[in-house]
Amino acid sequence: MLRSPFFYFIMLLFLFSCKEKKTDNTNIEAIQKQAIILRDKADINFDKQNLNTAFYQFNESKELFETVKDSPNISYVLIRMSDIQQINGDYYGSKETVTEALPYAKTFEGHLRSIHNNLGIADKELSLYDDAIFYYKESIKDSKNKEDGHVPLSNIAAVYMQQKKYNDAIILLEYLLSQKFIDKKSNADSKAIMQDNLGYAYFKNGMPEKALQLMNEGLKLKNEINNNYSSIESYLHLADYYSKKDIKKSDYNALTAYNIATKLNSVDERLEALQILISNNNSPNTNRYTQYYFALNDSIIKVRNNFKNKSAKIKYDAKKEKDENVKLHLEKAENQLSLQRAKYMRIVFVIVFIFLVILIAILIRYYKNKNKTIEFKSSYDTETRISKKIHDELANDVFQVIAFAESQPLAAENTKENLLQKLDDIYGRVRGISKENNKIETGKDFTKSIKEMLSAYNTVERNIIATNLESVNWEDVDDIKKITIGRVLQELMVNMKKHSKASLVVIKFDSDQKSILINYTDNGIGCEQTKISKNGLQNMEHRIQTVKGTIEFETEPQNGFKAKIAIPK
Repeated sequence: MLRSPFFYFIMLLFLFSCKEKKTDNTNIEAIQKQAIILRDKADINFDKQNLNTAFYQFNESKELFETVKDSPNISYVLIRMSDIQQINGDYYGSKETVTEALPYAKTFEGHLRSIHNNLGIADKELSLYDDAIFYYKESIKDSKNKEDGHVPLSNIAAVYMQQKKYNDAIILLEYLLSQKFIDKKSNADSKAIMQDNLGYAYFKNGMPEKALQLMNEGLKLKNEINNNYSSIESYLHLADYYSKKDIKKSDYNALTAYNIATKLNSVDERLEALQILISNNNSPNTNRYTQYYFALNDSIIKVRNNFKNKSAKIKYDAKKEKDENVKLHLEKAENQLSLQRAKYMRIVFVIVFIFLVILIAILIRYYKNKNKTIEFKSSYDTETRISKKIHDELANDVFQVIAFAESQPLAAENTKENLLQKLDDIYGRVRGISKENNKIETGKDFTKSIKEMLSAYNTVERNIIATNLESVNWEDVDDIKKITIGRVLQELMVNMKKHSKASLVVIKFDSDQKSILINYTDNGIGCEQTKISKNGLQNMEHRIQTVKGTIEFETEPQNGFKAKIAIPK
């Protein structure tokens, strides 16, 4: 069954367009896995106080998490990087880093709470106390319940103490310590810090006895849970407390704080302990403490500046590498797009080529069938015309001759001559019909055969004139077109003889680079334009169409008949 070429074209397009494009999930999973490994390594190094390494690994994991758009992990590692910057005293850098985490943490309450808490800590250390309190309150808003909000509340109390608002700090800390959740084992560390801070607030507010009890309780709880880092603050508070009461105890607590801070590499607390020891001036080591203080202070400034530079360089290098990767990715994408376009162009070319081949094949088949139909119709019309002519012109005459032969005595001389005359007349007509439909000469005698055929229609009353017949280079014309021209001219002659009553017929031959031109004109009676098809001229049109030629008729009643024929060479 033959289908339309559009059917094949659509089917090919459908096959190519339905080619499944699979996402490279394997690559995404590999990047995610690598990012998690880096994050976990960074956490381990953070716990071991390998802060430079941890910062670098957190930053590397962040870049990978950004590639796979993992918002929870992006905000987590940025918060951890902010923690490292705060430990190293880079509070401005910490604020910048943790602010970067905000867009990724909008739907994660725990992360938002940590971000606002870190912003509060940074502003507290930068002595921006009002800003610090604002961020701590934002952190409280991000908390699901009172228990989650106790840390930022405790931090607000610490800011009040920095502002010397000891009454406000005492009210807030007493409120927190009265809550049932603070007695949970999981909150023991927070409780110990609050007790110590409340005791120190009492001390600063002129309530020394209550202050000492709470500070000792807080220190005892810290030691029980082995929170060595938090115990440093307790020893410093006690050293300050005893600085006006018992210098030896003050020196003891300050020195204890210094030793623990040295062990934990907590530089700020070491400097604070040395300040107390120097101000007490109760030891032969005071000069040495002073030297330690200045050396340590210079060292920590240098270390922190180095860290700031290093962390900035890490972020800069990472950004630069990311930008370069983006650039390379874009270049790669552009190259892939170019290759893809080239591929699609090839596919489209193949589809169009196949489509054209199918279309050409169908058109060739169509025109072959059309030409066969035209040829068959021309042959059928010719056969019908011959049959009609034999029936109309000969059948009756033959029947009359037979009747004449049966009814008349053939022995009589005049009857015999009459019969022979009738038979000769019938024979002449048969020869005429045969001549009209005989074989057309297509060789070197083509022009001669055309002239003979046309001259056969010359009579005393009718003159046939053919001009320029030899001017056409008939050797360049193929045999089928010569036969077509011969048959068309015969049919024009027959039509003229039968219908036009013309006394003059002029047939002019001409040619150009592309076509053979034949102009037929007679001075006959003509006919109406609408009746041309009824005059047997349709057969001429069919013949001309088979060789891709054209024929135009021009006629009016009493104004003769014209035909213009053009046949491509």
